[in-house]
Amino acid sequence: MNKISLDIDKENSSECFQVKFKDSVAHIILNRPEKRNSMNWSFWKDLPKLVEEIDHNALAKCIVISSTGPVFSAGLDLSLFGDSVFASSKEVQEKDKELHKPQLFMHFLAFLQDSISSLQKSRVPVICAIQGACIGGGVDLVCAADIRLATKDAFFCIKETKIGMVADVGTFPRIVKLMPEGIVKELAFTGRDFSATEAKEYGFVNHLYDNQLELVKGALKLANQIAQNSPAAVFGCKKVINYSRDHSNQDSLDWISMWNASMLSPAELMEGFKSIQSKTDGNFTGLPKIKDYQLKK
Repeated sequence: MNKISLDIDKENSSECFQVKFKDSVAHIILNRPEKRNSMNWSFWKDLPKLVEEIDHNALAKCIVISSTGPVFSAGLDLSLFGDSVFASSKEVQEKDKELHKPQLFMHFLAFLQDSISSLQKSRVPVICAIQGACIGGGVDLVCAADIRLATKDAFFCIKETKIGMVADVGTFPRIVKLMPEGIVKELAFTGRDFSATEAKEYGFVNHLYDNQLELVKGALKLANQIAQNSPAAVFGCKKVINYSRDHSNQDSLDWISMWNASMLSPAELMEGFKSIQSKTDGNFTGLPKIKDYQLKK
């Protein structure tokens, strides 16, 4: 397995994840099956580090996120809901606790939201391969991916309604653009499970597989198909599609024109034509690494 420079450990893994590289694909695996892959502090801290490291250092052309055990993710780990989320008595005077709680909770939510948003912000396409239950925060996670695949026995649940809160980490801003609004409202208002078959019917998932092994094989196959294309063109497609989803047709057409006018590479174009004519994989240029100084505000 290739080494990456994340300060997690020498084996490219953390408490929650294992990372594998093969060809041009990075495979991030949720690896706490004994805890139903619930999302503890390590999950939220390590996920954006992993995604950003792969993206910023151009370590892969596509990312696959899969899971282990019978459950993709049971959602947020209950330990996150302790008093430490709001304020510690050592940090905040007793009389100020009530004042500080809402502000600190907003910062806590922003931290969770930014972690999930790392998938959408990545220049590299992200595929989620979902088996079994995908609940609460798990739905937040897969909504931020570019493509979702699932086993036939998978199911999803916006569970937050059942525990007396509104899903707030990223499900609603994204899922309402992936499924019909009426269906989203039904699922949110009831908090009921919806099956992989229903999810595919409404376009939430692209393909269904008989079992987890076939699911992961299918996800990696799709990732390799994506990786054969120009990384710059794939990055452009991701940017343009996301922009078009949130803007009018004319705004999107203007934006696409500006993107291609500034980003289109004649050399990449010629390489693409040559690969089609010769029926071989193109030798496309990878995405540039993003240097640290470029990330500083």
